Amino acid sequence: MAANTARIAVIGAGWWATYTHIPGIRDNPDAELAAVCDRSPEALERVAKAFAPIKTYPDYREMLAAEKLDGAIVATNHATHYEITKACLEAGLHVLLEKPMVLHAAEAHELVRLAEQKGRQLIIGYPWPFTDLVRQARAVIQSGELGAIQLINCLYASMVIEFYRGNDQAYQSLFNYPVTGPGAVYSDPKLSGGGQGHLQITHAAGSLFFVTGLQAEQVSALMANWDVKVDLVDAITVRFKGADGRAAIGTIASTGNISKGDGGRLDLGIYCENGYLHLDPVRGTLTVRPHNGPERRVGPVPDDERYPRFATAGNLVDVILGRAENGLPAAVAAKVVELLDAAYRSAAAGGQPVRVADLD
Repeated sequence: MAANTARIAVIGAGWWATYTHIPGIRDNPDAELAAVCDRSPEALERVAKAFAPIKTYPDYREMLAAEKLDGAIVATNHATHYEITKACLEAGLHVLLEKPMVLHAAEAHELVRLAEQKGRQLIIGYPWPFTDLVRQARAVIQSGELGAIQLINCLYASMVIEFYRGNDQAYQSLFNYPVTGPGAVYSDPKLSGGGQGHLQITHAAGSLFFVTGLQAEQVSALMANWDVKVDLVDAITVRFKGADGRAAIGTIASTGNISKGDGGRLDLGIYCENGYLHLDPVRGTLTVRPHNGPERRVGPVPDDERYPRFATAGNLVDVILGRAENGLPAAVAAKVVELLDAAYRSAAAGGQPVRVADLD
């Protein structure tokens, strides 16, 4: 192994790992795919055939003890993220953790603290913040050009309902699973923790908090499952932290029930004292409209620039080799976890408001 090569293991051999992370590390000239771990013998057998030669382990603890690693990618079911990531950080590794970061705010805060104590980077797998489009939106808001944020309006509609039914084969022709689909992971609340919130709103909220730098203070939510076991349709209202009566408020609405082949949309509107910004990373567009000044439009950007799924693993390699900063720090993702933890608690209580400060 060359001194300038990042030695990385992938924990989890499911759909996203085999579709994105394993090929992403394998094909990166600056990385070495050291091993793949999964507790399913069948999954390991499929991975071994698809990506041979490759070293496999049935237990991540055994792998961490046996292998000399620089980093790990955790792409397991949502409910296991906290335990596995904690072990990787304690082993001294840089970690790319798939979204959603974890299911509870207290777990997110602990992982952020642990990464800081160990001097390691914890990257969260949101591809959109790695795009030029989203980074341009962030630069506009954080420049202060539009003034203080007053209102957030976010709508995310996506094609995932068959995942919630456990029918991943409905999307086989679209995703061309190279090894396996997600199976029943997203339809089982014990594994996923929830539906549209943890699987999809987490994406939208990741971009929202990355662009704005805000943090939720109080959350109210209503959720409906319809014919599935997890939430399919969500409506969330948020009061963000502020000072001197200048707290922004906002709404986040989402559905996973759009038709097969529909790319969906993410409309993120940020309305400020001196103008507004509209961002849709799905369609690759950005509009900035100051009160006093001309409207500026970007995009639509090319399709292959809208969702850079290999960028997160690439960022892990670059972080390990000292060539880049963490593109999506866990501290940003922890704000997403706070929002969703509070939203699920509020929905369970019939929409009663939940204060983020009370989550721990």
